[in-house]
Amino acid sequence: MANKVFDAAEVAKHNTPDSCWVILYGNVYDVTDFLSQHPGGSKIILSLAGKDATEDYDPVHPPGTLEENLKPEARLGQVNPDSLVRPAKEPEVKDDGEADDRPLPMEALLNLDDIEKQATRLIPKKAWAYYYSAGDDLYSKSFNNAVYRDILLRPRVFIDCTVCDMSTTLLGHKVGLPIYVAPAAMARLAHPDGEHGIAKAASRFGAMQIISNNASMTPEQIVEGAAPGQVFGWQLYVQTHRRKSEAMLRRINAMRDRFKFVCLTLDAPVPGKREHDERSNLDRTTTVESASNAKADGERRPGGGGVGQQLFFGTASDLTWETTLPWLAEHTDLPIVLKGVQTHEDAYLAARYAPQVQAVILSNHGGRALDTAPPAVHTLLEIRKYCPEVFSKIQVWVDGGIKRGTDVVKALCLGASAVGVGRAALFGLGAGGQAGVERMFEILASEAATCMRLLGAKNISELGPRFINTRRVERDIYDGDPGLDKRGLWERSKL
Repeated sequence: MANKVFDAAEVAKHNTPDSCWVILYGNVYDVTDFLSQHPGGSKIILSLAGKDATEDYDPVHPPGTLEENLKPEARLGQVNPDSLVRPAKEPEVKDDGEADDRPLPMEALLNLDDIEKQATRLIPKKAWAYYYSAGDDLYSKSFNNAVYRDILLRPRVFIDCTVCDMSTTLLGHKVGLPIYVAPAAMARLAHPDGEHGIAKAASRFGAMQIISNNASMTPEQIVEGAAPGQVFGWQLYVQTHRRKSEAMLRRINAMRDRFKFVCLTLDAPVPGKREHDERSNLDRTTTVESASNAKADGERRPGGGGVGQQLFFGTASDLTWETTLPWLAEHTDLPIVLKGVQTHEDAYLAARYAPQVQAVILSNHGGRALDTAPPAVHTLLEIRKYCPEVFSKIQVWVDGGIKRGTDVVKALCLGASAVGVGRAALFGLGAGGQAGVERMFEILASEAATCMRLLGAKNISELGPRFINTRRVERDIYDGDPGLDKRGLWERSKL
């Protein structure tokens, strides 16, 4: 039967939970038995039942996903391409009320806001909603950036600023910039270049890239052809079924010539409520829900059917200091970077696990998890106030809200070793593929170098608190009990 050719009208009849067929890459699949196993829930599959799902499926799933999840007999045959009807697409309108427009040349995009604006015009509404969305009222997302405006710079004069060296060392590896690509999922929603295009752009600047656990390309595809010495990290969301995570760790261990560390994400053990993302899927999923009732999707999962919600199904929420790090040590000897630290107490605890843990990323998940969680700047200041010795034990990286090179420099002055950008890379892809990501790096690197020269700093190691005034921010950081037991970590407390 696998060689049978189906008419699209025949496939369209199989659009219920009892008989669910989809067309993918010209092939017809019976996915009825897979509905209950789909990590994103049955609702999203049923919305495409009886239809050609290739356009929705392809940017989200890395190659090999079909073969890993469906039995060979699920492939029923091929679809007659002449029977497929392609509906004409109308220009999509985003929240700015303006339809798609022709893109500007890369050199006309002067800042990251320009890049985001162009990407918003060009990418599908579903992709924009997923990238743009954040938790609840988007307060943490906006405050991540706004807090940098409250830090003032203190330029010094009569200093030779002819040369500015932006290179630095992260976990013992030389990189060309202190700016790295934070793990950001589903890059091919923005452009076919995907995560591989981001990697090629990062290579031009010697920048580090942390690849998302939910990348839309395989690890092998992403790092293919990478420049010698290019540094990659692999983001890990531990799965409820640990064997899946263990299999991925084995895969990453085998590519240790490329992957230099594992980035364990902790700031989103459960998904946040991202309303822009959810709204982008409402038309499709509400129709399916009403048509098939509880049988179609008995989960009734809170948070709706947004891309972000779907990606989190199967993610473990039972991680602890006592159990997870020893488990990781059993399955990889790569350095561990803990992403999502939001208090000085947790930064302090992370330092106790050195050298297995070699860095932390201060992050509130780009404001996408717990709204009104603190920006990385607040946590940096907490560490400086309550346990500054953390900076000498492990590296401290930050992400969230970076829009200008001055933001990068301010974070470095506060003690960060590196600064991550996530949405900026995705919007760069959307604005112009690999060239758009290169333009993003070009802008940030140039702005950061200009800032350093005007401050009077020749290289990253010269940056420090003397170049900034944080008084307006300090009044808002945590001012309670330190909550630290320093016995057994360092002999002398600096508190």
